[in-house]
Amino acid sequence: MADGVLSFPLTSFHQDGSFDPDGFRGYVAERLAAPGAVFPACGTGEFFSLDEDEYRQVVSITVEEAAGRLPVVAGTGYGWAQAARFARIAEEAGADALLVLPHYLTAAPQDGLVAQLQHIAARTRLPLIAYQRGQVAYTADSFRRIARIPGVIGVKDGHSDLDRLQRLTLAAPDGFLFFNGAATAEIQARAYATVGVPAYSSAVHAFAPEIANAFFAALRDGDAGAVDTLLRDFYVPLVELRDRVPGYAVSLVKAAARLRGLPVGPVRAPLTDPSAGDLAELTTLLSTGLDLVGASL
Repeated sequence: MADGVLSFPLTSFHQDGSFDPDGFRGYVAERLAAPGAVFPACGTGEFFSLDEDEYRQVVSITVEEAAGRLPVVAGTGYGWAQAARFARIAEEAGADALLVLPHYLTAAPQDGLVAQLQHIAARTRLPLIAYQRGQVAYTADSFRRIARIPGVIGVKDGHSDLDRLQRLTLAAPDGFLFFNGAATAEIQARAYATVGVPAYSSAVHAFAPEIANAFFAALRDGDAGAVDTLLRDFYVPLVELRDRVPGYAVSLVKAAARLRGLPVGPVRAPLTDPSAGDLAELTTLLSTGLDLVGASL
C-alpha cells in the first residue's frame, strides 16, 4: 500500500439523490490508474448514506473495474451485527479486505473496542483494517490484543497523535499494516513517515489525481521544495476551506470532482453542497493546484 496513494472513490448520485451506477462505473474506472489500493464505500464514499443494495453495487462495480489489478478494500461499520451484514455483502461482491469504520455514536471502553473487532472478524473471511478515529482510539495494550485477532491485518489512523501511534507501531507484529488516515492526509504525511507510517489515504485523488500523484512522487523522491510548494499553495488553503463547514471534507471533494466534469452528483443529507462563494473559492484553488503540476481543469 505504500507504493501509491490510497484512493477513496466518491459514490455517484443523481440530482434526486438516487444512486447512479453508470456514473459511478465511469468515475471509478478513471481512478484506477496509479493508486496502491482502492477503498469504495468508505467515509469519502458516503458509506453512512448507503443502503445495503447500493453498497453491494458500489463494491461490485469497483471489483469489476479493478479486475484484480489492485486491492479493493470496502468499508463496513455501525455496530458489529450490522457491520457483519455489510462484510458478508462485500465478501460476496469480491472485495479483498474491509476497512472497519468507527462504530456508531456511543463512546466505548477498550474492552468493547476489542470485542467489536472480534465479533466482526469471526463473521467474515475477509481481512480487516481497523480505523481509529473519533471515539475509537486504541491503547498499546488493546492494540496488542487486536493484532492477535485472526484476520486483523492493519490500522488506519485518523487521530494524528504521533506519540500514541509510535507506541502502536513498536508493539505491532511483523507485516502489520499502518496508514495515515488523517483528513487531507498529505498535510501530515511527512510527520507520519517519521514514525514508520509512509502510506496514506488521499481524498484529493478523488478529484485531482494529477496533484495527488505529483505530491506522492515528490515526497517519495525527497523533493522538499515541491512538497512545500504544494502544501503551501494548495493543500493548506484547501484545509482552511474544508474546516469552515462540517461535512466539507466530503462535500468539497465532490464539488471539485463536478468542476472537472466527473459524474458524481451531489452529496446526500445530512451533508450539504458548498455555498456559491465557497465553490468559487474552490474553483480558483483547484486551478492553482493543477497549474502547479502542469495540468488544467
